[in-house]
Amino acid sequence: MQDSSSITGSSGAESERPSDIYPATDFIREIIKEDIRTGRFGGRVHTRFPPEPNGYLHIGHAKSIVLNYGIAQEFGGKFNLRFDDTNPSKEEVEYVESIIADVRWLGADWEDRLFFASDYFEQLYEWAVKLIKKGKAYVDDLSADEIRAYRGTLTEPGKESPYRNRSIEENLDLFERMRRGEFPDGSRVLRAKIDMASGNMNLRDPILYRIVHESHHRTGDKWCIYPMYDFAHGQCDSIEGITHSICTLEFEDHRPLYDWFLDELEIYHPRQIEFARLNLSYTLLSKRKLLRLVQEKYVDGWDDPRMPTISGIRRRGYTPEALWDFARRIGVAKNDSIVDIALLEYCIRQDLNQRAPRRMAVLRPLKLVIDNYPEDQVEYMQAINNPEDASAGTRQVPFSKVLYIEQDDFREVPPPKYFRLSPGREVRLRYAYFVRCTSVVKDPNTGEVLEVHCTYDPATRGGDAPDGRKVKATLHWVSAAHAVPAEVRLYDRLFIKEDPNQAPEGQDFLANLNPNSLEILQGCQLEPSLAQAQPGETFQFERMGYFCVDKYSQAGAPVFNRTVTLKDTWAKIEQKL
Repeated sequence: MQDSSSITGSSGAESERPSDIYPATDFIREIIKEDIRTGRFGGRVHTRFPPEPNGYLHIGHAKSIVLNYGIAQEFGGKFNLRFDDTNPSKEEVEYVESIIADVRWLGADWEDRLFFASDYFEQLYEWAVKLIKKGKAYVDDLSADEIRAYRGTLTEPGKESPYRNRSIEENLDLFERMRRGEFPDGSRVLRAKIDMASGNMNLRDPILYRIVHESHHRTGDKWCIYPMYDFAHGQCDSIEGITHSICTLEFEDHRPLYDWFLDELEIYHPRQIEFARLNLSYTLLSKRKLLRLVQEKYVDGWDDPRMPTISGIRRRGYTPEALWDFARRIGVAKNDSIVDIALLEYCIRQDLNQRAPRRMAVLRPLKLVIDNYPEDQVEYMQAINNPEDASAGTRQVPFSKVLYIEQDDFREVPPPKYFRLSPGREVRLRYAYFVRCTSVVKDPNTGEVLEVHCTYDPATRGGDAPDGRKVKATLHWVSAAHAVPAEVRLYDRLFIKEDPNQAPEGQDFLANLNPNSLEILQGCQLEPSLAQAQPGETFQFERMGYFCVDKYSQAGAPVFNRTVTLKDTWAKIEQKL
């Protein structure tokens, strides 16, 4: 077996090979092993990922990419990236470019095998002509509504079109004229002639070609007829020598049609295998609905960090390694189920815990003044960059008389079991000293606490008291004189319902949007080492979670997106809203 290639994440560091993370075994891999054992396809394994460029990829596509590319790597095979660009009315170059970037970011390498269904339009047309000549396809003049009505139901057979028995000569003539652009959109289609009484609706004379007078992003105005996905899918697989055409479960009923085309055309025949698509709690994975969120501006574009798109979660700070880990953990199943989004969040925490440098950042600043600390003195405290990685070393963090701490880390009247700072109480400042609160300064009009005044114990430098006394809380902080102001965006789940599609009567999924999915904090104060952080870099803000530098961040005015909290804080959210 050939080793899988290593995956390079956003950090640039190489991780274990995907096949070594979890020795994968599932029903698809067992089928492939048996095909290799029996010599089917000459022992070859060749997979593909065939997205339609009508939107951005989402995490469900990531599962498919990991599956297809992982299998190719594990079995020493090949992997193709092929665009199903057969519908010019919905496809854009922007989507093509984003898909290429996303697949590459995930670590999948198609080498020189980047293809488009439009590469094969001429061959597909010739195969359609072949079916006509065999008496297996005909031009139909019924409207779309009439075709739908003639199709029948699950319990009633369909009815044959009055145009079904046209002569081969007439069908060839009409199909050629369709290609030349003589007929308007919707006036005619080419259909396969199979069985209008079939129990499988997909075999009731499916449409092969429709007329679409729109410019194509690659072929321009050369074509005005375009193949349907069902007709292009298997034949494209055949042309490329794909061995195992791995599809999601909704294509199971299409498999007899996939096989029928290949058999009737008498061409190389790949094997289609179906698996359950990803369904993720609190998440929508419908391109149509995601497009609506973008178009109606409920989110800030396809790469909004709240979106489940690959570009969105990449901008939020997720890593390729975390997605590979997630995909391997959920495995490959034959039946649909819902995966808890908490597992995805667990995977990114596990990955970032190992790789993300630690930094101190105060998101809701409260001024802390150490009254007995020398006015102009600055000390540099040694701070650990990552306790999980000794090679990450340490850094120096400035400490001075005036600091910022989190507002939540002080209570003038502390509630039960509150161990952080309050009048008369002593706490530890991370990497620095013990401090004891002595007084507060309040706004005379609102009573809001503006400053907390403390004294420090010089003997506790580094965080421990020589006399052995203990404190119950350690707080992070930032030196006010050295702090870097920043904007921090707290992203949360986009929907408040586990199944966003379960909306009140008369409403749709938009009724379940989380009104608190984004909170923007201005005036956050960061330790100075974060001033030069680059877009895409991810850090753990101590005690606050994992945060990624946003792509629009600029030197001197950093913007950070929260990737994930340090632990699941989502419990009972529906009851709070």
